[in-house]
Amino acid sequence: MSADNRLKVVLCWHMHQPEYRDLISGEYQLPWVYLHAIKDYVDMVAHIEANPDARAVVNFAPILLDQIADYAHQVGQFIDNGAAIRDPLLAALNTPALAVDREHRLFLIKSCLRANEERLIQRFPAYQRLVDMAHWLIKHPEHIDYMDEQYLADLLVWYHLAWLGETVRREDSRAKLLTKKARIFSLRDRQELLELISELLGGLIGRYRKMQEAGRIELSITPYAHPIMPLMQDFKSAREALPESPLPLAEACPEGNERAAWHLAEAKKSYEHYFGGAPLGCWPSEGGVSEDTLKLIEDSGFSWAATGEAVLQNSLQASGIEGADRTDHLHRPCKPKSGGVPCFFRSDKLSDLIGFKFSTWHADDAVGNLVEQLENLAAECEQPGERVVSIIMDGENAWEYYPQNAYYFLDALYRRLGDHPKLELTTFSRYLDAEMPVMPLKHLVAGSWVYGSFSTWIGDADKNRGWDMLAEAEIAFARAEKGGKVGAKDIETARWQLAACEGSDWFWWFGDYNPAESVRDFDHLYRLHLGNLYHLLRIDRPEYLSHAFSHGGGDPASGGTMRPGTEE
Repeated sequence: MSADNRLKVVLCWHMHQPEYRDLISGEYQLPWVYLHAIKDYVDMVAHIEANPDARAVVNFAPILLDQIADYAHQVGQFIDNGAAIRDPLLAALNTPALAVDREHRLFLIKSCLRANEERLIQRFPAYQRLVDMAHWLIKHPEHIDYMDEQYLADLLVWYHLAWLGETVRREDSRAKLLTKKARIFSLRDRQELLELISELLGGLIGRYRKMQEAGRIELSITPYAHPIMPLMQDFKSAREALPESPLPLAEACPEGNERAAWHLAEAKKSYEHYFGGAPLGCWPSEGGVSEDTLKLIEDSGFSWAATGEAVLQNSLQASGIEGADRTDHLHRPCKPKSGGVPCFFRSDKLSDLIGFKFSTWHADDAVGNLVEQLENLAAECEQPGERVVSIIMDGENAWEYYPQNAYYFLDALYRRLGDHPKLELTTFSRYLDAEMPVMPLKHLVAGSWVYGSFSTWIGDADKNRGWDMLAEAEIAFARAEKGGKVGAKDIETARWQLAACEGSDWFWWFGDYNPAESVRDFDHLYRLHLGNLYHLLRIDRPEYLSHAFSHGGGDPASGGTMRPGTEE
């Protein structure tokens, strides 16, 4: 097979976290940005650096980039001049005199248990011993007063050691020495670990930028705070895929089109700030697309978007495309006749194998299975070089379920695909630059990468309640902006606070499907952000913000952080 007729394969890794900061106090409420940064974001770029033939698309949410940069600045300033770190867990790592009050000690102990038990805790016997003690202390909190500071110090060190990326663990001498020491960590040990974390955070964004400049990856962007644009533009878009879906009481998000356009404009500014130039591609938050959304993305200056395979299937059915004509559309980007950017479609089967199945396989067997399926797809196509298989998935949450943070799997994946005679690793922009076919589509059915619908974010009573609360807050913002009683500086601050409220993650977690602990965290954060918005607008906070409205109670796969693209 000639090189230009190889089946095109795109690995697209999406990185995002919501706004975890209290934007008034600056305090981080949850540590997931810096923990994923020192583990997953570091490892993902390291694998590309180590494999010259690797190619990938890496998509960042701007609100995540801002938090990574903020953490890097805070930790750097602490090391340089002792400035405060506004994350209680990270700050405790290098606090000389650790907490003495029972409540704070219990907070630190519980925080240091939030890790994958099999892959991050059981792997290290010294950490496992500390965790066993922690479980006993949580059941008998009256005995916490008798624990000395050394226990807390060792628990904090092991928690952060366990969260280090596998490439760091294998290559950094400090990580190796601390792991070998295993116990009775000194204050200097803790300082060295914090210095390592500072280096990882401070160099992370630049490493991705360097790989883009070398032509090894294509960086793309998501609307600023990761909002679901089709729902912002029109709640009724949820009924294109699910006609009977219950909707919020509010008819729409006020000025939803304008807000969606704002998120796209700010995303482009963020991209230029961190990576230079202008982005070509946009992974719309949660792969949420509609015909209006694709037009807005095009009007904002982007060249491509991507979403889930089920969106394509729904759209082909709605367009009356069957049989051989339907096959022609598979593994090709499509463009609605109404306009908008070309849209690529995720291979749900292959993406979900990586996300949910291969973590329990031997790495070589898993990669071999994936490559075999791609080879079979290439053999079935008359012109495989005109087809593109899009493997699009979460770039952070899957790896903690793999041995060694998927070190062997990702290394084998890039090596096998990088020099394969029938498969070509590429990017979405390179595919379009080669003037490959873009198929016309009579109608695009609005939906997301999950099930081809918006059911993960709207339709449930708790989710709809969240949208009603957001709509009410947006009305309050619009009135304050036009009323002239709030100063321009506070209005601008409130605009960013409103953006945080519009993120998709809150609605993902609301409802009975997800675990109670996670729902509690995100319910609290959402109400905190809304309360801060009202405070900035000089408006009394609604009483309902004082009460949790979603409680969870489910036990989903992967703790609810990931979902398959299709319903099983």
